[in-house]
Amino acid sequence: MTALIIGLGNPGDEYATTRHNAGFMVADELATRAGAKFGVDKRSRALTASMRLGGPGADGIPIVVGKPMSYMNRSGGPTSTLAKYYGVAPTDIVVIHDDLDLPFGTIRLKRGGGSGGHNGLKDLAKALGGPDFIRVRVGIGRPPDRQDPADFVLRPFSAAERKELDLIVSEAADAVLDVLAVGLEAAQQKWHSPS
Repeated sequence: MTALIIGLGNPGDEYATTRHNAGFMVADELATRAGAKFGVDKRSRALTASMRLGGPGADGIPIVVGKPMSYMNRSGGPTSTLAKYYGVAPTDIVVIHDDLDLPFGTIRLKRGGGSGGHNGLKDLAKALGGPDFIRVRVGIGRPPDRQDPADFVLRPFSAAERKELDLIVSEAADAVLDVLAVGLEAAQQKWHSPS
């Protein structure tokens, strides 16, 4: 069975370094580790990269990493199309996304839940028939003062945040692979326990 991982973000250079593109950043990290390249999947309006758990040449399960190119608030259609094509149940999809409700740099794993105002999650739940997909949440923190959250997520990470960003993206990629390798509950025990 193929595992389907979806990184959420917005296409285009103007969004590449923004907080809302944390999911794309982790998807890119997973592909880079495996030596895989993203290509256009015309069926789904997504970029996809194929690999195996454990990296190139490993005997692990086949993985498809997708990055919907339809913008964040329309991520559901491309994700649903990929899930149907690869025969992946909506509850088995792993979605990587930014999360305002977690402190910057925090990684949390869960199944289902509300959207928390996240339009990408809202559209996914609608397209997939429910919210019970697996989520790898990458904390970006709350906006300072009274800044509008919609404006905050579309701004680049601060200079201080960028110093830590590579490590956070790498840890989030590790968390995704742990979910696939050992299952959600065991991965939660690892990533949610105090260090």
